[in-house]
Amino acid sequence: MRNRPTVRRRSRWIIGAVLAAAAAAVAAAYAAIPRRADLTAFDPAEMARLETAMWRHYYEQRYLALLLDLYEVARREQGFSPLDSARIALAAAGAARSFQPSTSRAQAEAAIPDLVAYFRLLARAAPVAVDGQEAARTELAWWQARREAVPAEQYGAIIARVSTLLFGVDNGDIRRSGLLRAQAMDYRDAHSADMTEADWSAIEDRLRSAYGLLKKAASSPAR
Repeated sequence: MRNRPTVRRRSRWIIGAVLAAAAAAVAAAYAAIPRRADLTAFDPAEMARLETAMWRHYYEQRYLALLLDLYEVARREQGFSPLDSARIALAAAGAARSFQPSTSRAQAEAAIPDLVAYFRLLARAAPVAVDGQEAARTELAWWQARREAVPAEQYGAIIARVSTLLFGVDNGDIRRSGLLRAQAMDYRDAHSADMTEADWSAIEDRLRSAYGLLKKAASSPAR
C-alpha cells in the first residue's frame, strides 16, 4: 500500500514524457513538412510594408528584427514551411550582415555564400529553373552598384534582371518594377540624415507600385 503513491508518480511521469515527446514530434513535423510554396503568391501591399520595415531595420543594424521580417516574407507571402522560412531568413540576413561593413567589391564577395543558399532555397518555389550562383551574383551586383552611386536607371535594370531569373519573365512591367524599387532606394539615400515617418510612407507607396507591377509581370507571358 505504501508504494502506490510512488507508482502513481512514475505513471504520471511516463505519461507526461510520452505526451511531451508526441507534442515535440507534431511540432517538428509541422515545421519541416514541405508546403506548396509559390514565389508569385505574394500580396504587393504586404511586400511593400515588409520591405520598408526591412530597410529600416537594416540601416538601424537591428538584425533580429530584419530576420523576423525576412521570415514573414518567406512564410506568409511565399508559403514556405516554418523550417524553410527560417533557413531563407537566416541566409538573407547573413548576406546583408556580411555586405554592410564591406568597403570594396572584393570584401563584398563575403556575402556570396549566403546569397547562393538564399536563392537555392527560393528556387524551390520559382516557376522556372533558377541558377543560384547567377542569381546571387546578380543580386550582389546591384547592391554594389547602388553603393557606388550608379544611377537608378542602371541598377534598377539589374534588380529587374534578378526578378527575371526568378520568374522567367522579361517585359516592360518587370523593368519598371526594378526601376521603381531603385528610385525608392535613391529617395531613402537622399533623406537618410533626417528620415521621417512621412518619408518612410512615401517609400512604401513606391514599393507598393513596384510590387504591383512585379505581380502583374509574374503572371504575364515573357516578351
